[in-house]
Amino acid sequence: MPLRRYSSLIPLLAILGSVTCLGLGTSWAKHSLFPLVGAQGTTAVRVGFSALLLLLFWRPWRWQLNRADLRTVALYGAALGLTNLCFYMALRTIPFGIAVAIEFSGPLAVALLASRRPLDFVWVALAVAGLALLLPLGHDVSNLDPTGVLFALGAAVCWASYIVFGKRASHLHAGHSVSLGLTMAALVVVPVGVMHSGAALLSPVVLGVGLGVALISSAIPISLEMVALKRLTPQAFGIMSSMEPAVAAMLAYILLDERLGAGQWLAIAMIMAASMGSSYMAQRQRRAAPVLRPEYKS
Repeated sequence: MPLRRYSSLIPLLAILGSVTCLGLGTSWAKHSLFPLVGAQGTTAVRVGFSALLLLLFWRPWRWQLNRADLRTVALYGAALGLTNLCFYMALRTIPFGIAVAIEFSGPLAVALLASRRPLDFVWVALAVAGLALLLPLGHDVSNLDPTGVLFALGAAVCWASYIVFGKRASHLHAGHSVSLGLTMAALVVVPVGVMHSGAALLSPVVLGVGLGVALISSAIPISLEMVALKRLTPQAFGIMSSMEPAVAAMLAYILLDERLGAGQWLAIAMIMAASMGSSYMAQRQRRAAPVLRPEYKS
């Protein structure tokens, strides 16, 4: 019984680890790679190296894949690649906090549209209220670059698609689906990066930093997200992903000494409460559901 109780924390811890690594990796990428190869080149090396690392680690060719699953994984990977590309393109012209806020409308939309119980709407409302307090962290929204906003909205749509298709592929082994998904993502974004940056992508500095960024901000987070998707409904995953801007704010405080006001810390508490409440209810519903077939174990 104690082990079963602690297992309900696995999705929360997986997403917490994912968004922490993602925040660290994205900050490193913007600081070190943007000046050298731009947003397109940064996306290419990040996703390309992530795909290579996971292909070597998981060797997905060991598993068979039927046509329906192949299509799902391809759509999952394409959505993943476009999410990364659109988000980095948005970061060129709008602040990080604003880009996260706009992009996050994607998973929140998934959570809202997939909700059925009244309590689900409570967690969504709590997450939205927290985001409204936390973001845009003092920036004047009226002066945002329209192109950057459109790219952030594109990232939101792609992130929502990533959740939907990732859930459909969650019956596969996590290493299988993620490694093949990232390979598809690389096929989508690497040509864009090559066309934009050319031989600059082969610089030893770019390759070294790109490998580190790929490990921290793609390979590890995406693998952890698939662990969470195996155990959560799409709406629960969408709500719990609301930890990302909260974790980003806390990392900024720790690493950059960006101090937050009382209202912003309240927002962080609200977002974390929505994430934990959603996790608890999702696991409770899962335990209460009748068992129709043995659960797949990865």
